[in-house]
Amino acid sequence: MKKFLFGFVVGALVAFPLGINFGKDLPLLSNPFAAKPDIPDRVIERTGKTLDEAKEAIHEATKPMQDKFKK
Repeated sequence: MKKFLFGFVVGALVAFPLGINFGKDLPLLSNPFAAKPDIPDRVIERTGKTLDEAKEAIHEATKPMQDKFKK
């Protein structure tokens, strides 16, 4: 049981900074507390890309009906 708890604590101590860096899209072995969080910028960028992709998908899906009504 002692080995399990020791491994759990060590694993948590190693995984926590790696998880922070992974979430920020930084190199895994960099300092997780040095970079300023740019989460709002990333959310805006990803939302814009997603909206553009959704608009294109909707346009492609409705194209047959648009062609049908143009005739």
